[in-house]
Amino acid sequence: MRQYSIVLVLSMALISSIGLAQTASTKVIEDFKPSSVNQPGKDFPQVNSQGYARFRIEAPAADSVRVSLGLGGKGGTKLMKSADGFWTGTTEGPMDEGFHYYHVNVDGGTFNDPGALNFYGSVRWESGIEIPAHDQDFYALKAVPHGNVQQILFPSKNTNTSRRAFVYTPPGYEKEQSKRYSVLYLQHGWGEDETAWSNQGHANLIMDNLIAEGKIKPFIIVMTYGMTNEIKFGGLRNFDITPFQTVLVDELIPFIDNNFRTIAKQSHRAMGGLSMGGMETRMITLNKTDVFSQYALLSGGLYKPEDIKDKSKVKLVFLSCGSKENPDGVKNAATALKNAGFNAVSYVSKGTGHEFQTWRRSLKELAPLLFKE
Repeated sequence: MRQYSIVLVLSMALISSIGLAQTASTKVIEDFKPSSVNQPGKDFPQVNSQGYARFRIEAPAADSVRVSLGLGGKGGTKLMKSADGFWTGTTEGPMDEGFHYYHVNVDGGTFNDPGALNFYGSVRWESGIEIPAHDQDFYALKAVPHGNVQQILFPSKNTNTSRRAFVYTPPGYEKEQSKRYSVLYLQHGWGEDETAWSNQGHANLIMDNLIAEGKIKPFIIVMTYGMTNEIKFGGLRNFDITPFQTVLVDELIPFIDNNFRTIAKQSHRAMGGLSMGGMETRMITLNKTDVFSQYALLSGGLYKPEDIKDKSKVKLVFLSCGSKENPDGVKNAATALKNAGFNAVSYVSKGTGHEFQTWRRSLKELAPLLFKE
């Protein structure tokens, strides 16, 4: 697992998600508009057509205000104070398209931006900002039939508590009572939780749109908590998969099969995850070959042909990352798997790094490949 720790501890779009191109000489176009994930009625933060972000924070008694994008928050965007007590500043360069976490540093203290909605990431509720993407239509809210994302609580004897998961059921699930569905178990990254794929990733909207376009066969997605907050940053090299594997395989999957209309077979069950969730996916799929038939690592490590002992049990291996990550590694790993006789597919998200735009695009590419007859 050591070979994955360097990549995986950078989860949740925190390092490469900053994506700032230092283009101080570029003229900033003054067409700023409120971010799509602002609090209702709030004008800031704002983004422009070039991908710059502008922030405005009210802190009349403060001596220093910065906006920190990315893990650690060192440096960031320094805001300047005006006579009315508001601090304003614009990023030095355009940011990568898509979603980013951030927080505000006021006189050394860490706070969320009152103007932005909050999303669970970096082991806390962080402010979020959305940089409009050229391809954002695939996760847009459209006038199409929509599935349902519901919270479930399932009993866990192994952790002596009830645990939470979110389950996406596709459009028509409630009406077509005789129909059964395949299931994708989809994991979040380090410091995130089971809300991430719906809130930050728009997994439900991606599915709704693909189904409406006739590009995929409808299936269920299950998203649950895959870590404990006691794991400190940098401690994933000591991560023990056994407790989560037990919860997932011995408790959650039977609960889902008993309470939803699933096709309870290995051939109709897939597991995937982003970053740390990819690490978990890799370990569990190799440990439990009779449980999952389709594997997906999104910026979350690689498989080698020799890792998989029984080729006959694997229907698909999907590997992806952003072009700012390890594209050659992903492509080469997929090629090696193909040469060894596996159905392996690689995907590289252009112009993105370790961030949700990479993973949104990855899910869009993965979904049509799953559960083919």
